Order: sequence, then C-alpha cells, then structure tokens
Amino acid sequence: MGFPPSLARVSLFLMLLVLVGASSKFEGTLKHLPQRLSIAVEGVIYCKSCNYSANDTLLGATPLQGATARLECNSSKQVVTAEGKTDKNGYFFIEAPRNKVTNYAFHKCKVFLASSPLATCQKATDLHGGITGSPLRFHQVLDSGYPLAVFSTGPLAYAPTNATVCAHHPEARF
Repeated sequence: MGFPPSLARVSLFLMLLVLVGASSKFEGTLKHLPQRLSIAVEGVIYCKSCNYSANDTLLGATPLQGATARLECNSSKQVVTAEGKTDKNGYFFIEAPRNKVTNYAFHKCKVFLASSPLATCQKATDLHGGITGSPLRFHQVLDSGYPLAVFSTGPLAYAPTNATVCAHHPEARF
C-alpha cells in the first residue's frame, strides 16, 4: 500500500522546506563569522604604595605617568612587538602593527612591563603578569576610520625600589 499521491506531494514539499531552512541557517552562520581585524590593547600601570609593596594588591597605589608597556605577539612566523606610554591616569593604548597581528592570533600575545620613569618606583611586579606576560581579554571593536579589535589587560604595577624610604615613610606614594 503506498501513500496517496497528494500525501506524497505534501511530504516531499515539507522535506524541501526543512532542507531549504537548514541550508539558509548554515549560510547565515557563514556570513556572521568574525572578520579578521587588527588589534590594540589597553590597560593601566600603577606604582604600589609602600604599605602594600610586598602584597598582590593595588590598595593605595597611584597611576604611573610615563611608564612603558610592551605588547609581544609570538606567531610561528615572527615575533611582533609594539610599545606604548601611559598618560597621567596610568592608561596606555598600544596598537599592534596593522595586518601583522589580528584577532585570530590574539591568544599568542601578552603585555609586559617595559620601563618606569620614576627612580623610586622601578621594581617590576608580576601582579597580573607584569613580568611573565599578562594575557589579553577581548573588550570591544572600535571603528575610528578602520575597525580594531580592542583587548584589555592588567592592571600592572611597579613597586617602590627604595626600602629605606618605605621604612621611614610607609604611607608614601610615589
């Protein structure tokens, strides 16, 4: 016993609808794959207070103006580096060389403390990976003429270098 011709046509029509719907869903996902974007990274660098210089905290810390952060990306082809200085709020923004590092390889990048302008606050700490490398976390896509995938990192910190100053002035902020 077979299906009546009208039921067979309806079944065939329903199967075609399901297949067309499934293929259009698949095509939709292909259209929405993330595009390859150049990357930038932002963060803040602090000078820790004497009271907490040996602790993994930023309690009492102050933003460090003029400090340098280094972005380092190790791909299989080459090592790409870029540096950026902090402003009066300790904020830095580093843009990787365009088309050399993209959001597809951000996981191969880390940010390091490079230098501090203060002679009294030059001891790099590994808070959030300042020495061993701080990983990047996606933050936003920024479009100011060309799209950038912006990542954040840190915050990072230096500690006071002079134990004598800290012993006499534990509340000192550099």
